[in-house]
Amino acid sequence: MAERILIIEDDRDIAAIEKDYLELAGYSVTTVEDGREGLEEGGGGSYDLILLDVMLPFLDGFQVCRQLRSRIDTPILMVTAKREDIDKIRGLGLGADDYIEKPFSPSVLVARVRSHLAQYQRLKGRGAARVELRVREVCLNTQTHRCFVSGREVTLKNKEYEVLLFLMENADRVFTKEELYEKIWGLDAMGDSATVAVHINRLREKLEEDPSHPKYIQTVWGAGYRFGV
Repeated sequence: MAERILIIEDDRDIAAIEKDYLELAGYSVTTVEDGREGLEEGGGGSYDLILLDVMLPFLDGFQVCRQLRSRIDTPILMVTAKREDIDKIRGLGLGADDYIEKPFSPSVLVARVRSHLAQYQRLKGRGAARVELRVREVCLNTQTHRCFVSGREVTLKNKEYEVLLFLMENADRVFTKEELYEKIWGLDAMGDSATVAVHINRLREKLEEDPSHPKYIQTVWGAGYRFGV
């Protein structure tokens, strides 16, 4: 059965191009044109991935992303014409897994969609093999995706969980931003490694007693990040 993609995009020409290329790649694609309809359609959990434009009628992409993420863990890729970093950071902070800037190559779009779907399936399969991962005071339940720090539950968004899981599975190893982007997002030189820094900072805010002096996710200056043991 073909994986299902929901496109929430008010520009019919762009939506048609995205739909055509994704269908040629073998996906089943549905398009909607405004934020309200996108929230209603996407919130039911029947799609494998959602492409979400930022500028939408009725509800903008940020509002839709925030509400969708409270209901589903499906990968969400935000599509934006804006180049300001604050908009990227805002979308990622609301639970988007990644973003794609317009204009983009349709082949890059398909590659990004394929990569996120594969990564999501790998994560789900990996979670089924082992129930609990514990390093120091941090514990992850890989079936429920719940996180506990010294017995206190911490709520993580989808990509925050993936970053933390990868670092804990490879505790004490140092990874550059570029390596983490490739490992977690599954892409090589097609995204922005600043995405990694945003997720690291948000993880520190949730895990650390003092995020400015982290004891779990440590910065190795000039090299990258590691989960300290």
